[in-house]
Amino acid sequence: MNSIFVKKFQKTKENFICEHCGNHVVGNGYTNHCQTCLWSKHVDISPGDRGEICGGVMEPVGISLDHGAYVITHRCQSCRAVRYVKSAENDNLDALISLT
Repeated sequence: MNSIFVKKFQKTKENFICEHCGNHVVGNGYTNHCQTCLWSKHVDISPGDRGEICGGVMEPVGISLDHGAYVITHRCQSCRAVRYVKSAENDNLDALISLT
């Protein structure tokens, strides 16, 4: 029996400059979006793997609640892919509210 192991999450600690608002984001290994404007970048196939070749900016387009945690919906401006990510404690509350 052949099986393929796919790693679900890879912790990748990186700092970056937000391509949408220019904010300097200090990563903690779980950071994948700007805490100021909530925009992201389409770089992962599986969280943290940096295997996606698209590289487009991902607009925050919605928010939902899942088991008490806010989940941000992002849509890639290049390929239109949709991804979901938990919000972080230091995310801009006004920006989160604007998604409702």
